[in-house]
Amino acid sequence: MYNYCPRDGRPFREDEQICPLCDFQRTIEQSPSTRPGVPLPPRTPWRKLLYVKQDYPDNYVDDTFLEELQKNANVRHYEYWSVVLESTIISQHISSIVIFVAIFIYLYLGMLSSHALITIGTAGSAIGYGFWDWSNTMLTPDSNFQRRKIFKGAVLFFLTLLGLTPILKTLTEKTSEDTIWALTVILFLANLAFHDYGSGNRRNIKYPGSLSTNAAIFASVVLASRFKTNLHVFGLMSFAVQWFALFPMLRRQIRSISSRGNLALTIVLFLTATTLFSQISPAIVVIYILGMIFLTFVCPFWLIWIQRYKNEIHGPWDEARPKILHGRSFDYN
Repeated sequence: MYNYCPRDGRPFREDEQICPLCDFQRTIEQSPSTRPGVPLPPRTPWRKLLYVKQDYPDNYVDDTFLEELQKNANVRHYEYWSVVLESTIISQHISSIVIFVAIFIYLYLGMLSSHALITIGTAGSAIGYGFWDWSNTMLTPDSNFQRRKIFKGAVLFFLTLLGLTPILKTLTEKTSEDTIWALTVILFLANLAFHDYGSGNRRNIKYPGSLSTNAAIFASVVLASRFKTNLHVFGLMSFAVQWFALFPMLRRQIRSISSRGNLALTIVLFLTATTLFSQISPAIVVIYILGMIFLTFVCPFWLIWIQRYKNEIHGPWDEARPKILHGRSFDYN
């Protein structure tokens, strides 16, 4: 005795419960229409609908199911030098952290006076604000009210910082230096990890960028508590605010205006960090240079090379996204 597969009419033995010749295993329903010489009744075409009862098993897959398959439809193909230019924002931030650590070491060892640091920080902030205001004036000419607001905020902030300096100086007085150094490293790593690298916002720093800024300021407070005089604490904290809160906004401004200016700023920060640390530790300078070369030139090549193994597929199994056509009608695709 033989049964016949209701899908393609192929015979198989009666003791077999599954057709051995079909591509997809399915339970055979015995019916008089499956006997030899009896034609199979016509069935409605299969539709890709789960909520409709059809004459097909639940695990049936039609030959047209994979016609809508798309591979790497949304994959972005990169060019090497464009990726190198995009990596400069990471190089700039790493260089900024290295420069700040070098400034602290110079101030801690007496190689830099607090008066000189305050003077350099104030002059740099004035020049940076002048450029930032000039570039914004080209976009929004009416900015007199904004200038007055920024000036009042800056004066109020530095007066508040000057009043909190004695408290900051004794904040971690009883903490050992090993704990201070370890905590500083952890905080700067958090600042590096959560920095807002991809934001195009030139004025505001949002979460998780705010977390990065808070980590850097907290690390600066921890380092400033190692000094014995209020002037050293005020000088380092004012420079930290200028360097980690205001300078990233200037970097975004330069990046949005000119790619050449952004590249020039990257080179200046790299040379400054290398020069400052060359008098502290040549070994760290070598590690820093090698790290910048790997990050700027090797990682982009690695990213482009590994793209050949990317295999992103899209098809009818993805979640349906409703689209409003006209009025209240919907179309799901």
